[in-house]
Amino acid sequence: MKYRTWKRNRHGMGSRLIRLLTVGLVITSLVTAAYAAPREQARRIHDRLAGVPPTDAVLGAMEADVDPGQNNDPIAAAYTAMDNPNFYNVTLKNFAAPWTNRDRNVFVPLNDYTATVVGMIRDDVPFNTLLSADLLYVGGPGLGLPAYSNGNNNHYEQLESRGLDMMTGLVSTPQSAVTGLPSTATAGVITTRAAAEAFFVAGTNRAMFRFTMLNHMCNDMEQVKDIKLPPDRIRQDVSRSPGGDSRLFLNSCIGCHTGMDPLVQAFAYYNFNETTLSIEYTPGTVQPKYFNNDANFPFGFVTPDDSWENYWRVGQNEFLGWDSSRSGMGNGAKSMGEELANSDAFASCQVKKVFRTVCLREPEDASDRAEVSNIVASFKAGYRMKQTFAEAAVYCMGQ
Repeated sequence: MKYRTWKRNRHGMGSRLIRLLTVGLVITSLVTAAYAAPREQARRIHDRLAGVPPTDAVLGAMEADVDPGQNNDPIAAAYTAMDNPNFYNVTLKNFAAPWTNRDRNVFVPLNDYTATVVGMIRDDVPFNTLLSADLLYVGGPGLGLPAYSNGNNNHYEQLESRGLDMMTGLVSTPQSAVTGLPSTATAGVITTRAAAEAFFVAGTNRAMFRFTMLNHMCNDMEQVKDIKLPPDRIRQDVSRSPGGDSRLFLNSCIGCHTGMDPLVQAFAYYNFNETTLSIEYTPGTVQPKYFNNDANFPFGFVTPDDSWENYWRVGQNEFLGWDSSRSGMGNGAKSMGEELANSDAFASCQVKKVFRTVCLREPEDASDRAEVSNIVASFKAGYRMKQTFAEAAVYCMGQ
């Protein structure tokens, strides 16, 4: 009897000992993560930004920058990590690639959209011009690449297949100089060939707006749906009684279209020509796609030109933080891109995407959310994406 009692106690003590050891290991791991030595923190910064191990010399320099007892400048360590070509050729390429296609797939060939994002970040071009600048990045003239073409992606596919370095190989050029678009009609990545092929092709040009919102404002149409705004600029193709039930329109369809359609009007002169495989711009002439299915509701809005208006400046979507110095209306894709890219939602979206890329997770708790707010404020001071990557990497270096 005593033996059996002792045996039960022994097993109970063993179980408790295992639990205590497990808890101890977890606590030790958490403490180690929270108070990692400068060398380990420097290594994590480099791994998160460049995706490859640093050399001993680089790691030593970064360690000195991270160490509070030495340089105490972890942001400098992050910039050192971003001097690695892999930050541009891998991290930034994978960061931007999903924005260039409807499937949001990272495994797509390099293209002018992605290369322009990489170049802008590399050169610290203010990122709030992403949707409006007369700017394109191409491979340098000494690389032996085929010339940029409006009709194919060969220039960028060869740049990638030959393993050329985007850190040193990309050069900036006015988009209007190589695409033939007037400078006033260029709108940053919106008017790149890759974006046109993905989002201006066929359809009604609403896809370009929807994916711009999704990729650069971190909001899809369902999240900005507002059924309280006037429907006066909803086009003819939207049935007011889908399936014979007007309630569907009044309680659902109207919510997206009442804000989207007045903004999509900015793209009225754009198309992707499936015969020439190039972007098409017809100033003064609205693309026929804007009149598709005009019999669905003949009394709907008939698009006369490329003037746009942001109805979302009032109502529930004021929370997107529109720039009060702007009028909320204009003509063409460039001015509409400026409207979007100078909003609080645009700035917040860029920071959240960087946080997810560098920290390998979404912001999870109050500390994360407070840091994201701090980085957003820093980002809006100059719209420098490299600084944003550096700040996110430093915040997550102990995790």
